Amino acid sequence: MPVFDNITGEKTMATQSWNEVQLGPVIGSEVTGIDLNRLDDDLAERLRQRLAERQVLVIRDQQLEREAHKAIARLFGTGELHRHALGKARGTDDAEVLHVKTTADSKYTAGEGWHTDVSCDPAPIAASLLYMKQSPAGGGGDTIYSSMYECYERLSPEIRNLAERLSAVHDGAFPYRQIYGIEPEGGQYNRTVHPLVVRHPVTGRKLLWINRGFTTGIEGLNRVENRHLLEMFFQHIESTLTAQCRIRWEDRTLVIWDNVATQHHAVWDYFPNSRHAERISVIGPKIAA
Repeated sequence: MPVFDNITGEKTMATQSWNEVQLGPVIGSEVTGIDLNRLDDDLAERLRQRLAERQVLVIRDQQLEREAHKAIARLFGTGELHRHALGKARGTDDAEVLHVKTTADSKYTAGEGWHTDVSCDPAPIAASLLYMKQSPAGGGGDTIYSSMYECYERLSPEIRNLAERLSAVHDGAFPYRQIYGIEPEGGQYNRTVHPLVVRHPVTGRKLLWINRGFTTGIEGLNRVENRHLLEMFFQHIESTLTAQCRIRWEDRTLVIWDNVATQHHAVWDYFPNSRHAERISVIGPKIAA
């Protein structure tokens, strides 16, 4: 049951010792002192609260079986686990688990480029949880995260006003078919028009909702305007270092990220070594301006 700190009066967890170090002033925290296999209501609420505030949580030294991994994911968004369109192509034996595996034989690695997970869906992923089973021998394979709150706020007022009047196409066929060369099973990849600026469904804060991985065009603009305006937004996101944090992976590390409020980039600097993780994601509500 919860107890109260004698000094601050704030509710604390009676059974676990939550310790947190910020990875940067804007985004990212590393949490120690908790065992996610001992999940209770107090720990669940703390995870939800801190993810909303810090956007990325790093939790190391966790011995997670899949059902525990799924239980943690269900704490966020709608609680409904996402089934990825490429799950079968990546050899999954569970539709709710996406294998993220790169070896010496891989032609590409998942996530090598700035993106938001599956932003082409009508109701985007609320949170993704990646559990590292095998980090690269010799290091490397970091993931960089960027806050879309910060990227929105660092636009000039004039460009913010412009962005808030625009909508863009997010097309799953762009990365999955054109880059990976994988055809969908039983239908088409999702293609959705989203506002360029949306409000986060939990915090209510405005954020920039456009990414190089899935966004193919801004509605109402001609080809030249699209090319230049898209690239302006993409470069703004990628070059705003004050919005970023970098995660160094170790075996048995779980990283939870707010998929609406962030983008990320997986660095493939460990060839020919291998890296293997499992990702479980949870669907969120539809987003709106």
